[in-house]
Amino acid sequence: MIYRNDSYGPIDRFCGRHPGFGLSNLMLYVAIGQAAVGLLDLFSQSLFTRLFMFSGPAVLHGEVWRLATFVFVPKITNPFYLLLSCYVIFWTGQMLEREWGAARFNLFYLSGVVLSDLLGLLIDYADIYYINLSIFLVIATLYSEMQVLFMFVIPIKMKWLALIDVVLILVDVVQSAQARLWFAALAPLASFINYFIFTWPFWSMKLGIVRRQADPQVINFKRAKRQAEKKARETGGYLHKCAVCGLTDQDAPDMEFRYCSKCDGYYCYCANHINNHIHIHQD
Repeated sequence: MIYRNDSYGPIDRFCGRHPGFGLSNLMLYVAIGQAAVGLLDLFSQSLFTRLFMFSGPAVLHGEVWRLATFVFVPKITNPFYLLLSCYVIFWTGQMLEREWGAARFNLFYLSGVVLSDLLGLLIDYADIYYINLSIFLVIATLYSEMQVLFMFVIPIKMKWLALIDVVLILVDVVQSAQARLWFAALAPLASFINYFIFTWPFWSMKLGIVRRQADPQVINFKRAKRQAEKKARETGGYLHKCAVCGLTDQDAPDMEFRYCSKCDGYYCYCANHINNHIHIHQD
């Protein structure tokens, strides 16, 4: 089962009212920033890392830029693996932004940074690694059966790769706690909280907290689809038409069309606009 952005929570309402929120291709800028800092560090004795990394005492002494610039501090120093890591960051970010839309993805990333900042001021440590990992975990939740090539050779499903990552993190947390390194033990907490905030509708159904119901609106969508199919058979015309660009399934037979559950009425959208349109409301 793939979780889609169908709910009416505060996150969805905010994104619906502010579709232009944030930056498109956000992770491209983050990946470029990490690559630049990592490569410049090679010629400056890690000057830029020391300047940009998170430091609670430094922030309290006026170096507030560290609340944001720590996202550009890479964890890897080897140039080859640094560039590979930046590519993975860009790839996963682009995938999630296409699924959620720029507004929701930007809000997710911003929320992760803010939560990490708040926790960092308490434990004097914040790490971009866990924020980037949370993006991968969301993708693994959305596309759990997708296969990727681990180490470019071994095919493995996303859900198992994500599970391995989580287990390794939990092992590190336990070992850090046993060694009383509380900053390391608590560091993943902010990103995991952020992950569950944005995927809670999926987990609430998965855990049986909220049961999937035959919503009357869903039933009406099915009825609307049956009526559209009947009309198409009778007239020989198209079955689906995007309410934004006017593209039909006759124009693009391979295009995916879906109804939007947030618009009042039965409005159909192509895959390019289902997560990128202004919701229609009848006042």
